[in-house]
Amino acid sequence: MSSEPAGIQVPLPAGVTARLDRDELVVHGPHGEIRRPVPVGVLRVQPASGAVGLSLAVPSQRKRARALLNTWERHVGNMVAGVTHGFEARMKVVAAHFPMKVAVKDHSLVIENFLGEKYPRTASILTGVEAKVDGEFVVLTGPDIERVGQSAANIERTTKIRDYDPRVFQDGIYIIEKARPRATEGA
Repeated sequence: MSSEPAGIQVPLPAGVTARLDRDELVVHGPHGEIRRPVPVGVLRVQPASGAVGLSLAVPSQRKRARALLNTWERHVGNMVAGVTHGFEARMKVVAAHFPMKVAVKDHSLVIENFLGEKYPRTASILTGVEAKVDGEFVVLTGPDIERVGQSAANIERTTKIRDYDPRVFQDGIYIIEKARPRATEGA
């Protein structure tokens, strides 16, 4: 067994570039640009033509070191998938007792008449994420998987019901498909 975990190479498809900007890894592609801070002093990131190299700055045989490399391999893979295809999360509007009106305004989702409430509830949608209301579904799309997922969580948390029996009052907006790479057009 070697004394140091081997470095990992994450391939970049055609049209995708990666560079280091101070302490951030920047991946740019057809669907936008994603920036992610790199843990300085622990991880070495070497963007090159066609691949991004990941290795530990400090040699270690520990499981945690290998786990860090695998985690960052996944982060870079998600960044590449995001700038090439984008990510999509789907949510369903469930209104059993009162008809809900859901609309996108600026960078927020406005939910009116939730459980007959007088004032609307507002859920923030993070920058870089687009929301679209399609009948009883809310579709969130964007290049960054974390921003798409956090926007979906913000919406679901906004419609959380308190002080009512959840077996009877099941109204809300729920995640039915977590953030996943979008299907390519024409496939």
